[in-house]
Amino acid sequence: MSRRVFLSGTLAAGFALAVRPVAATTIPTDSNGLLAGVVQIPLAGASLPAYRAQPAGVTTPLPTVIVVQEIFGVHEHIQALCRRLAKQGYLAIAPELYFRQGDPRKYPEVDQLMKLVMSVPDAQVLDDLDATLAWAAQNGADAKRMAITGFCWGGRIVWLYAARNPALKAAVAWYGRLVGVASANTPRQPLDVAAAIKVPVLGLYGGQDKGITAESIAQMRVAIKAAKVPVDIIVYPDAGHGFNADYRPSYNEAAARDGWKKMLSWFKQHGV
Repeated sequence: MSRRVFLSGTLAAGFALAVRPVAATTIPTDSNGLLAGVVQIPLAGASLPAYRAQPAGVTTPLPTVIVVQEIFGVHEHIQALCRRLAKQGYLAIAPELYFRQGDPRKYPEVDQLMKLVMSVPDAQVLDDLDATLAWAAQNGADAKRMAITGFCWGGRIVWLYAARNPALKAAVAWYGRLVGVASANTPRQPLDVAAAIKVPVLGLYGGQDKGITAESIAQMRVAIKAAKVPVDIIVYPDAGHGFNADYRPSYNEAAARDGWKKMLSWFKQHGV
């Protein structure tokens, strides 16, 4: 498959097959007043596809948010979140972090998709996020005002990246797994790196999440006390996993709206 064909397949408009049909609660976000679309981030021997959205016609450097995908890749929901952030004045960019392993949009079943997800090494992902930040700094971002947020699979990655890159000003992790069994591709979990977190992190979780236990959240709350930066975890008692995913039955409007508000406030509080 050529790079051009793969790019058009992974980042075209639309939702991943595994999440169709989408729910009636889906919130559309247009691109009016925005510069939005696919960009390619150069890597050694490859090109990392990403979806970028920012206010159109702005010539001054923009505060920037890296958006880390769910397991479904950079499909329509993640692209819409980038546009929502752009309408708040941010340059938002979501790199397709599975692009070497396959196209997550084309798997009709989650069980099949998980085999792809498990083949993606954390080390590769974190390197690609470094490349994304570097690209953004050269293409309209204010390098002194950068943040990261991520959802589900991406929420876990946010915790790991916050322990890696002190260039960020803030991070917000939405219902990312905190504990797990170490493997060659996932040698460390957020709980393992909690004391090494280098940037302020806000974690947003659902009290009804069957995959992320209250015990693991309690363990993380203890571990983050050793971090030398502000770190906080908020739990919405009535929300389950994926409560911000407006296109799925898991959507919880009250928790999603409050979480989004708290995310923006966290960014502003820490200079982004």
